[in-house]
Amino acid sequence: MLAGLAGAVIAFAPLPVRVAPPTQRTFRVEASQFAYSPAVLMVDPGDTVTIELVSTDVVHGLYVDGYGVSVTADPGQTARLTFTADRSGSFRFRCNVTCGALHPFMIGKLQVGSITLLWRAIGLTVLAALVAIILFPLPANVKAA
Repeated sequence: MLAGLAGAVIAFAPLPVRVAPPTQRTFRVEASQFAYSPAVLMVDPGDTVTIELVSTDVVHGLYVDGYGVSVTADPGQTARLTFTADRSGSFRFRCNVTCGALHPFMIGKLQVGSITLLWRAIGLTVLAALVAIILFPLPANVKAA
């Protein structure tokens, strides 16, 4: 019963929420065959996001899934894309200009908001492992690996 209560708390208890006013976030993203650097951008919901895309070799693009916004940068040039991150979650961004054989693998991630679901899943996994160890201990003649 105690394990069930702990699981309910981990899964459903409200987490402390940091209420920060929306801010302007600017990221310089370098695109080269076949990667973005940095590949992960983290912002808070409501932030105004500006991505300065710099292509280091050939023409590259950046399209943000879920937002429907894109930008294209010529080699050695910087192109800017500005939008408001008004949806929480993880969104893939990818090159939308065919830039070579590995073009389909040129992706990155925009994380809007926290990753509380991940932390809740980790907490529930640890709790389940502890309960399993308590309820089903190894017999005395079996050695753990």
